[in-house]
Amino acid sequence: MKYLILIYSNPKSRAAWDKLTEEQQAQFGKDHYDLSDRLRASGELVVSEGLPGPETGKGVSIRNGEVVVTDGPFAEAKEYLAGFYLVEADSIDQVIAHAATLPDAHNDGIEVRPVWDTSMLDGL
Repeated sequence: MKYLILIYSNPKSRAAWDKLTEEQQAQFGKDHYDLSDRLRASGELVVSEGLPGPETGKGVSIRNGEVVVTDGPFAEAKEYLAGFYLVEADSIDQVIAHAATLPDAHNDGIEVRPVWDTSMLDGL
C-alpha cells in the first residue's frame, strides 16, 4: 500500500529554522537525505520532494463557470505543505516509524496518510 508522509511548515517552525546554526540546518537536511537513502535502499521510496513556500503557489477554482487563479500566500492559511515522501509499505505503523525519524516531527509538522488505491476504477 502507498502512504504519503506530509511535512508541514508554519511561521513558528520557520522561526525555529531561522534560529538554527548553519551546522544544525545542515544536519536537518542530512536527516532528510538519510531517510531518503534508507527508503530507497529498502525499496519503499516512490518519490520525495521538498516544496517552496506558499507564495510561489497559485490557487485554482471555478466560479460561475470561469477559472479563477489567485496568488499565494493564502492569508487564511498559516500552515503549508513543505514537502512529502510517497512510500510503499506493508503497514501505516512502518511509515510512522520512518516519519518519526525526521527532524520536522519535533515541530509537530508531519502527517501520514494512506493513498487511495484507484486500481478499482480501471474498468469504469
